Amino acid sequence: MSRIEGHPAISTQHVYGLTLRVARWREGAPGAPLLFLNGIGADIAAAAPLLAQMHGREVWTLDMPGVGGSPDALLPYSAPTMAAIVMEIAGRFGHTALDIAGFSWGGALAQQIAIQFPGRVRRLVLMATTPSVGAPGIGWAALLDDDMLASGLRLPTATPLGLAYQSMAMAGWTSATMLPRLKDVPVLVLMGERDGVVPACHGQAIADLIDRAVLEVVPGSHLFPFTHAAAIAARVSAFLDQPPALQAAA
Repeated sequence: MSRIEGHPAISTQHVYGLTLRVARWREGAPGAPLLFLNGIGADIAAAAPLLAQMHGREVWTLDMPGVGGSPDALLPYSAPTMAAIVMEIAGRFGHTALDIAGFSWGGALAQQIAIQFPGRVRRLVLMATTPSVGAPGIGWAALLDDDMLASGLRLPTATPLGLAYQSMAMAGWTSATMLPRLKDVPVLVLMGERDGVVPACHGQAIADLIDRAVLEVVPGSHLFPFTHAAAIAARVSAFLDQPPALQAAA
């Protein structure tokens, strides 16, 4: 098992027949907690260098079924089902409202949660993601990502079945008709300037659909949240800490 940075508290959650490994940094810290949803096949250890630098708040993430420390699911699951599972875990932690950040596949799931559970998502950060998944397998081209090859970052850590079920959950998924409902949720969209997996135009499409959403194109390719972890952690933290009035004016 890969070393997990920052010494998070690790637990196992049993929800709707699934067993999921969960990591929590700074458990019980004051303020709104942050949930991070990772890309396809990526585990807690891959996210740790980013999440360990999100100071001043509780941050938590989880391994999807068949990824990292979570065993395979017995049956396929859908995006709405996984959204309900994630928010069930949030409720167990006492998180009635929380901030969510999602990367790539996890960014699609973050959109699903925000739409499916109105009033429970305080702020939303979407990184290297899209409003429409046209086919299974989003994220596979990250295996040839320039930054990953240069840094030696190893992805994915999933079983074949885990990857298949993650792909199936988002096959044909779209949030395009529902994103305008998030007009009252502050949204930050971060896209990599050299991302060949999910080009910045996908982030522009999200920003065009959500009133007052902020779009920023940042250095790096698809895996910029991991390969530029310090800069991204600082930008996300600044956004989450902004007073609501400033976010509305952005």
